[in-house]
Amino acid sequence: MRIGLISDTHLAIPEEKLPSQVEDAFKGVDLILHAGDIWIPSILDELESIAPVMAAWGDDDMETDLGNDPRMIKEHILYLEGVILWLMHQKPAYGVMVPRENRIFSRKHDREREIPCVVVYGHTHKALIENHKGVLVVNPGSPTWPNYVPELGTVALLTIESGKAEVCIVPLK
Repeated sequence: MRIGLISDTHLAIPEEKLPSQVEDAFKGVDLILHAGDIWIPSILDELESIAPVMAAWGDDDMETDLGNDPRMIKEHILYLEGVILWLMHQKPAYGVMVPRENRIFSRKHDREREIPCVVVYGHTHKALIENHKGVLVVNPGSPTWPNYVPELGTVALLTIESGKAEVCIVPLK
């Protein structure tokens, strides 16, 4: 399974579209995960013309008119081909990502969750791949505002095969 990862599109004018390089990077993906700060619903529609889309609410999305789009919820917990994946906008604090009997406590400590294999988040506009105690943590960066500069940035591609996940950052050119 190939999954396109994107975050922080920050397009404020409905007439704006994603750079064509995003479509090129996501060609052939099975699913697209948007880690928030979408700003306008047409971005999700545009991405959905490539593959099915799921999205997390970003902190700036609360101020926009994204309505009750069923593709968007605060956090997604996905089970994909033997891999548990969390999709959210802001990175969970590692202090609460402490395994206890194969469980992990949520950021609010209000319920237990299974330890994810992959955490996908956005918010920082900086592409990042790291391994934290066996959890693959990925920020795809921003395709339109990397490091808060309005230029072409990055997305990421996640491949899940036989219960294993691999990811790479894709610079848009």
